[in-house]
Amino acid sequence: MLSIRNLNHEYPNGTRALDGVSLDLPAGMFGLLGPNGAGKSTLMRCIATLQAPQSGSIHFDGIDVLAEPAALRRLLGYLPQDFGVYPRVSAWDMLDHLAVLKGYAARGERRDTLERLLRQVNLWDARRKAIAGFSGGMRQRFGIAQALLGNPRLMIVDEPTAGLDPEERNRFLNLLAEVGENVVVILSTHIVEDVAELCPRMAILAGGRIVADGVPAALVEALQGRVWRKVVAREELEALRSTQQVIAMRLLAGRTVVHVLSDVAPGEGFALAAAGLEDVYFATLSQQRKAA
Repeated sequence: MLSIRNLNHEYPNGTRALDGVSLDLPAGMFGLLGPNGAGKSTLMRCIATLQAPQSGSIHFDGIDVLAEPAALRRLLGYLPQDFGVYPRVSAWDMLDHLAVLKGYAARGERRDTLERLLRQVNLWDARRKAIAGFSGGMRQRFGIAQALLGNPRLMIVDEPTAGLDPEERNRFLNLLAEVGENVVVILSTHIVEDVAELCPRMAILAGGRIVADGVPAALVEALQGRVWRKVVAREELEALRSTQQVIAMRLLAGRTVVHVLSDVAPGEGFALAAAGLEDVYFATLSQQRKAA
């Protein structure tokens, strides 16, 4: 269990990245949703002991993370949004180098571990290929392989599917689901579909604060009967925004489809829509902005 209590952090420029963040994360996949600039990366860096918050506490399986960062690092696997590697080095040699740094001193154990991980992430056939020649999805799968060194009990993956094509994204999400069966995995992202497909629990972070927390299905159910849908002309949007709480709009076959949050029918032409996790996300952000 990862327990975060009243975490606060403000940068010198006055940006309050974390504002009283509290969460309890059991084993399994946990989705942390939020827009860019919400404070997700700051929270991930604090959990990963890469920076210290100004106040609050983090505990993991009896470890006071802020007081004993080295103890947490022995149990941690971390895939940041951008991770550096030597591009001209092969996947095998790079992973071997990282394994040595992780404490795999015995050559035989290291070799067996590398083979197991590269097969697990489906990079065995590309093990002698330079990482510079990897696709985005292959790089991310290599990132998971290095994060799995040492059999971590806590894993953090920050915006892992950004920029991946649909096939690589599916392959990567399946790999994460497999990893998340036995350890705490925090999936930090702004892509709602990733959380909807993978995570039995989630939270939404906006403006440095947790503005929603729970089981995705329960959060969606609480919104049923309040989301309305209508196809509108683009010139109607401004007037509609002035009278209704428009939470999302998208193009469908060249036409603009809006979703409006309302306890009653917003007007002529609106039909009740089946709410989804994307509606929960946009409705929560809309309400948070109104309250700010």
